[in-house]
Amino acid sequence: MPNMDANDFQERFYTSSDGLKLYARDYRSNEAVAAGRLPVICLPGLTRNSRDFHPLALLLSRDATAPRRVIALDSRGRGNSAWDENKANYNLAIEAGDILTACAEFGIERAIFIGTSRGGLILHLIAATRPDLLEAVILNDIGPVIEAEGLALIRDYLNSGRRPADWNEAADILQENHGASFTALEEQDWREMALALYRDVGGRPVADFDPAIAEALKSIDFGRPLPDLWEQFASLSRLPLMLIRGKNSPLLSEETANEMARRHSALILHAADGQGHAPLLHLGNIPAAIRAFITACC
Repeated sequence: MPNMDANDFQERFYTSSDGLKLYARDYRSNEAVAAGRLPVICLPGLTRNSRDFHPLALLLSRDATAPRRVIALDSRGRGNSAWDENKANYNLAIEAGDILTACAEFGIERAIFIGTSRGGLILHLIAATRPDLLEAVILNDIGPVIEAEGLALIRDYLNSGRRPADWNEAADILQENHGASFTALEEQDWREMALALYRDVGGRPVADFDPAIAEALKSIDFGRPLPDLWEQFASLSRLPLMLIRGKNSPLLSEETANEMARRHSALILHAADGQGHAPLLHLGNIPAAIRAFITACC
């Protein structure tokens, strides 16, 4: 992970509508605010957190020609946000409400949103319920249809029970689990991924999310079709939309990506070579594609 100092971002805490303490990183570019450029809001995946977006947030907030304010959120139960005693609250509707609370807290009336995996599912709901917040959307390896096989893989590795003894082993575990689909990653990338996914507890890396989130995947009946979000996806049709798909993704099929493009004729589809679910947004030509999309739409 790139070096971080006090000038990179401001740590922000706010309170959810049901009283939970939530966390965000605010990469506040004064130049972007003065120029009136819309901010970028980043929503992480199921068990991930704001650290996933740090390299991209630095690129966007320090852009030489058009810097942006970037806010990366920790969902409840992840990262520096508090764990919820009511585990049933780890659901898309509640977490979508937390995003609305964050926008109100930070004075965001309209923004460009990037949603990785679960974060992208949340954006489907917000598009259907609060479309006024969305200027443009980038979906990172997620769509209205989730492949059951891919979700089962996530369930299995999150509940494998293997815990790293040190940071080298944490990187090794990640490479063992994902190396076949993330052929573009080098040794340093796996170490940076470990730093994003784990937190240091007494010198030992510990997964940085409430274990109840992974446990809930065990209750899914994979013998039945998973519900889709095509109705909510239709609400994205009026917006500039970019879809980043890992070429080796087991969660978002090429068929679903093509159907999204058919239903949203202006969708920009970007394939992430050598990456699976979900692509790291600061690698390869992805940052350039994101910057071009953001510049073109607003």
